[in-house]
Amino acid sequence: MIRETIVTTRREDGGTHIAPMGIHIGRGDLVIAPFRPSATLDNLHREGGAAINYTDDVRIYAGCLTGRRDWAVYPCQHIPGSRLEDCLAHTEVQVTRIEEDALRPRFHCRIVHEATHAPFQGFNRAQAAVIEAAILVSRLHMLPEDKVTREIDYLRVAVDKTAGPREREAWDWLIGALQAHRDLRLQEGAG
Repeated sequence: MIRETIVTTRREDGGTHIAPMGIHIGRGDLVIAPFRPSATLDNLHREGGAAINYTDDVRIYAGCLTGRRDWAVYPCQHIPGSRLEDCLAHTEVQVTRIEEDALRPRFHCRIVHEATHAPFQGFNRAQAAVIEAAILVSRLHMLPEDKVTREIDYLRVAVDKTAGPREREAWDWLIGALQAHRDLRLQEGAG
């Protein structure tokens, strides 16, 4: 099973790197599998730990993919680094084993601390649609244009029907990134 989360890791300068990431739920551990190259991968190798943040604010997912990474953080209790300040819950983990891979190493982690900060009120369909759109935007360089167009058109229905202000803002950021990608491809094709 994979859970869509926000992973926070400590950068070399002591700051916090914030990245949306699907966490694999393993047998007795959690697995973080960032693609190469990535700051999360470098930070995990160096620091050996991370915070896995559970949030219903989909702006954080969309924001990280569109250059908006300035989200408030709070110090972790049992690992060096920080967690999102505005999260429903978080899990602090330490790396216990690394499966090296040329494309996507797998960091097996044990839980060292978990905390709940606010009640989960449930998702609306727009939140799920924004997360799916964020995944599409993160893979624009790998996916055919027609697939992206079909999926965005399908996801737009849920946003139009159920989104609140936060979901609409996140959706607009993602659509802006998609349009910028398309414009760049057109310019490259014309050049």
